[in-house]
Amino acid sequence: MGSTTDTAPRFFVGTDVGGTFTDLVVLQDGRPPRLFKSPTTPRDRSEGVIAALALAAESYGMSLGAFCASIVYFAHGTTAATNALIERKGTPTALLTTRGFTDTMLIQRSMTSWVGLANATGHYSRRRNPEPIVARDRIAGITERIDSSGAQVVALNEEEVRGVLRRLRTEGVRALAVSFLWSFVNGAHERQVERIAQEEWPEAYLTLSHRVAPVIGEYERSATTVVNSYLGPVIRDYVAGLERRLRSSGFAGDFSIMDSGGGVMRAEDAASRAASMLTSGPAGGVLASTALAKRLGHANVITSDMGGTSFDVGLIIDGQPLVELVSEVGDLHLALPRIKVTAIGAGGGSIAWVDEAGVLVVGPESAGSVPGPACYGRGGDRPTVTDADVVLGIIDPARFLGGKMPLDRSMAEKAIREHIADPLGLSVEEAAAGIRRVADNQMADLLRKVTVEQGHDPRDFTVYAYGGAGPTHAYAYTEAAGIATLVVPPTSTVHSAYGTVTADRYRAVQTTDVQRTPPGAADPAAHLDTVRIDTALGELARRCLADLDDDPRTRLTRVAYLKFRRQSHELPLTLPDGDVTTDVLRDLIAEFRAAYERVYGAGTALLAAGVEIHTLRVEGRVTVTDVEQGPHAGSPDPAASLLGERDVHFPETGRVPTPVYRGENLGPGAALTGPAILEFPGTTVVLGPGQALKVDPHSNLVIDCKGDA
Repeated sequence: MGSTTDTAPRFFVGTDVGGTFTDLVVLQDGRPPRLFKSPTTPRDRSEGVIAALALAAESYGMSLGAFCASIVYFAHGTTAATNALIERKGTPTALLTTRGFTDTMLIQRSMTSWVGLANATGHYSRRRNPEPIVARDRIAGITERIDSSGAQVVALNEEEVRGVLRRLRTEGVRALAVSFLWSFVNGAHERQVERIAQEEWPEAYLTLSHRVAPVIGEYERSATTVVNSYLGPVIRDYVAGLERRLRSSGFAGDFSIMDSGGGVMRAEDAASRAASMLTSGPAGGVLASTALAKRLGHANVITSDMGGTSFDVGLIIDGQPLVELVSEVGDLHLALPRIKVTAIGAGGGSIAWVDEAGVLVVGPESAGSVPGPACYGRGGDRPTVTDADVVLGIIDPARFLGGKMPLDRSMAEKAIREHIADPLGLSVEEAAAGIRRVADNQMADLLRKVTVEQGHDPRDFTVYAYGGAGPTHAYAYTEAAGIATLVVPPTSTVHSAYGTVTADRYRAVQTTDVQRTPPGAADPAAHLDTVRIDTALGELARRCLADLDDDPRTRLTRVAYLKFRRQSHELPLTLPDGDVTTDVLRDLIAEFRAAYERVYGAGTALLAAGVEIHTLRVEGRVTVTDVEQGPHAGSPDPAASLLGERDVHFPETGRVPTPVYRGENLGPGAALTGPAILEFPGTTVVLGPGQALKVDPHSNLVIDCKGDA
């Protein structure tokens, strides 16, 4: 950690750059977190971070330089990697692969989709192939071959490699990805290419597949390697630019970046692990929610983050965030463990429009922070969800962002009238209510989808709502999904940023080591090689510890992924500490059977089919933040927080007089019955008609959406 004097304050800062706002949270020993929001600056996102830091400095009565000099730890989550991949704004990249397999990246997993089109003769459809990130003429087949046992079959043709590198260097390529067959078993040929590249082209960014994704799956491994090289220079420049601005502002502490897998990594590691930053920001919110769920005793939670651009949903099951080994991002399958987050284009800035059939549609296009919703008065003239909330009386234009960013209701009404109300023959208020209803139902559908697809009943979950717009809409989408309990944490407006600063330093390493038991075996565990499993886990643990600087505080978790023979999808199960014995594997297989039937239903597990251990993974965690946070202030008497009332439109009642409370003044023990509006500096919490709210001892807002608490 950076050092400070005994009398100087020690600040721990977390940030998350979203599509519309940049969120920042400051932790200090013995005090509650302080929360800040500043508009995101798309041209240079570091400007928005510095602006948020300036707001924080002002709140502490300090100059920016003095405040930054007091920051001992700075953690950052960002969508920079995701944006660069989806928008195809990465670095010109080439792929070197085994001769005869140059079409792997183009074939993918046959990820073709059908696009509906129309012409003068009617409607028709055509296939849409994902846009490749490596052009065919930049995929080079190299003479070499290693077999599945790791033995060399064909030696690497070094002169061929040199010729390919020289050609690519003249064609504007700046990054190289190397993915040979069976490299995860024996990476010798990839290391040879690395040595040659250092001689021929030392400035090229290089990724080797056996380092970034040492797992079976030719396409997924290649895609991960290519994406890492495609994003690496972008992330390197982004992180370096942000760090320069921080250091020049006085910051001298430690700097971490959010990893999508479940923690933070050192900023200097981000460039070499760029692909691990995909969904960096949303992962922070899920991690913060996991810690909160443990504190509140909620085993199953749906995390829901509604910002300005998207609605991101994650799952916590039996107290653990749902992690996927292979994820789909930007039409590519990547073999990197990451916290599973599913997103749709439904945020406060999502644009409402009427399609050719006269149907009201919301999203996926967003107005972003520039020009933003029409009510921002920054040149946006198309109606958004935020505009609808303003028209319906849910958001007070004068107190948006604590009054620091007043909104223009007339501009919101004008945009809704021109683009929605007049085309559909509705009043402005009816059109605004329609926009909100469509958005809320889209989000409720996603809550149902992510749970049911995993074999769960959404009614068995609690919803956590956060993000700038999440608490504003959560009462409606939670109730529409049939879920009884909703929790809005006190850090809701910057919850993902809070997750970045409270997350452990994290590293996960994995390998494919397939072992199968024979069908019909009476004792499947007796057919598994315990020495082989122990050896593989020991090597993974060594690598994980080395990546965490052999920190003695490291907590290691060992995970085995099991499935029935020849199935496509596996289930993760935690292995106990100590030697892996046959008895340990018997217990593991019994646990797998129980977990399988929990997910897929009683009687679905058939051990006679044989069991397969597919992947082994070791995770390491080191606690970074040691802050003891103080309690939130507030009164248990709601009357002490009452600001007045205003007319608010609810779908159940139409426009009705609704009490408005200053949310941050509501303390533990406070209770309300809806309808009610709770205004916070960074968000507005809506309590629907008949719903019941209580403030728990930790200042979480706990809402009974059924209204019978």
